[in-house]
Amino acid sequence: MWSKALLFLTLATAVLGEEIAPQTIQLTSRMAPKRRSLKSRQLAPTTIPLADFFLGTDLQWFGNISVGTPPQPVSVVFDTGSVTLEFASTLCGAACNNQIKFDPTKSRTFVDGGRTSSITFSTGVGVDPVVGANYRLTLRTGRDVVSVGGLSAGTVDLSLVTDQTPKFAIDPFSGILGMGATAVNVFGGLVNQGLPSLFSMFLTPNAVGEAELTFGGIDSTKFQGPLTFASLPTTSGRTWELPSPQISVNGRTTTTLRQRRTVIFDSGTSNILFSTATTEAIYTLISPDIKPNPAEPGAYGIACNRINTLPAVIDIGFTAQNGQPFNLTIPSTELNVGPFANDPTLCQTLINAFDGLDLVGGSVLKHYYSVWDIGNRRMGFAPNGL
Repeated sequence: MWSKALLFLTLATAVLGEEIAPQTIQLTSRMAPKRRSLKSRQLAPTTIPLADFFLGTDLQWFGNISVGTPPQPVSVVFDTGSVTLEFASTLCGAACNNQIKFDPTKSRTFVDGGRTSSITFSTGVGVDPVVGANYRLTLRTGRDVVSVGGLSAGTVDLSLVTDQTPKFAIDPFSGILGMGATAVNVFGGLVNQGLPSLFSMFLTPNAVGEAELTFGGIDSTKFQGPLTFASLPTTSGRTWELPSPQISVNGRTTTTLRQRRTVIFDSGTSNILFSTATTEAIYTLISPDIKPNPAEPGAYGIACNRINTLPAVIDIGFTAQNGQPFNLTIPSTELNVGPFANDPTLCQTLINAFDGLDLVGGSVLKHYYSVWDIGNRRMGFAPNGL
């Protein structure tokens, strides 16, 4: 045993006595492959079909989202004029019987917020003017998971409708999803998970169909020519709005119509709201026989046997990002929105007088493919491919 130990010591001493040459080890950094981002994976755009609520004229476009676990389908208007999410629930009684109701007790991810409130809308579902509080929802707060077009927005704030005024009773959809000019709520949840911060609308007339909403992208097959982009004012906040230097009717304008105004774009409104002075200046250039209807304050009309013969091309002027002027045009076919309930021989015209608010809705948007670019604070328009 000793001899073996001595031999091992001798060999070790011999090795330690040799000069050991230095060796070089090559080091490389760990780099991401080219064209790859170190950020989270970007979500691909998704498109959902939209149905058109139609009562003699196009009123609202709506589609399905999913809420809760397991998911329950909820049909909503995608409303660029608001920022919150509210929809009918089983907490609402007979007032909501025409809508499919979300049942919070069947969602294991629903959290009751416990607060109640009410919200009154300044524009209604249809073409009738809003008077007082005839479009009001009573709400209870909560939180739950929401997905759109197969994309999950995660857990978001929402409100359950517990009561509503009779004006909502005819709605075939259950609620409203706000799509204002900031990435909040459902759309904010999608953007936070990698969806590009824009959406596009293809709002077609009921007779054409196949309307759709694209989250996070643009469908170039749905419009003709290039998109014209205009910048939102720096003060616009959550409102989709653009300054307009003038309005013309049948190629003519007036001092009143040349006044600069800021026009709000609201996909949740059917027709048009302008101040009384602007409304009457427009109607004067169409026909002096268009008069207010005392039965519906803010509404105007003319005999139904005349309305479809009137030229009524309305051009609303704007300025593109490149400084060039452009118009969004409403054709004469939009003038007639149907007979009044109190007098079927009298047909309502598309513009309602509403002092303090200049707003356009579906009567404009269904003639254009529209891009609502939150990230770049701009809106884009191109004639749709119809």
